[in-house]
Amino acid sequence: MSSDATTPPSDDPTAAATRDIADVAAVEVITTAAVHLMSAAAVKCGLSEDTPGAKGADFLDLDEARKLITALAALVTASATDLGNQHARSLRDGLRTLQLAFREASPYPDAPGEGPGEKFTGYVS
Repeated sequence: MSSDATTPPSDDPTAAATRDIADVAAVEVITTAAVHLMSAAAVKCGLSEDTPGAKGADFLDLDEARKLITALAALVTASATDLGNQHARSLRDGLRTLQLAFREASPYPDAPGEGPGEKFTGYVS
């Protein structure tokens, strides 16, 4: 998206957001999306910090966690070659940690290869 020097600046917030996102590298967008999925999955696995108003375990929702972890696994697996080793390694480590936390929190263990995201990552042990 190019800008013409004779075009006056727009007060349209959509145009401003488009200009802002155009300046962000794809790796950063993918990594940010992955971090959001990781954070949400961690909360749904009951891993958030206890606060005076609630315990982290109060937010445990394994059905939701499974969906988030599977989406994260698909994103990380599909984009790993484009992210480069440094970014992909960190995301894979976080994903594996969430997969193991899910297994630990689940009262009914999944069969090997059937856990959240394992169709993309293979069995996590």
